[in-house]
Amino acid sequence: MECEARFPIRFDRACGVLSSVLFMRPADSFVEVQRHEVRVQMAYGFRSRFPRSAVLEASENRGLVISRGVHGFAGRWLVNGSGAGIVSVSLVPTQRAYVLGFPVRLRNLLVSVENPAGLVAALRG
Repeated sequence: MECEARFPIRFDRACGVLSSVLFMRPADSFVEVQRHEVRVQMAYGFRSRFPRSAVLEASENRGLVISRGVHGFAGRWLVNGSGAGIVSVSLVPTQRAYVLGFPVRLRNLLVSVENPAGLVAALRG
């Protein structure tokens, strides 16, 4: 499938350096929106592919986010290298994701990207 739009995951300077030391390079971390599919990857730490039609809602998150990395519970996952540029993506039905290779449920994704408004527009389009 051809990529319609690719949005790099946003990393703060310090988090980018630390992630690179852990072989979780910012260059390998992105959200890719294709015609019928969305692909999310944060190097080897997180990956998911789901139908674009599963996106119920996408919006910019204005809340404070202090943690960095890949964190989740009960289907809600935060995948970020920065506290800024967070986009919230609600999925129906619940999708599959992999954290360090282990399968998890994904119903809400919070992801930091360089262009949050662009990602929201791409997911809504």
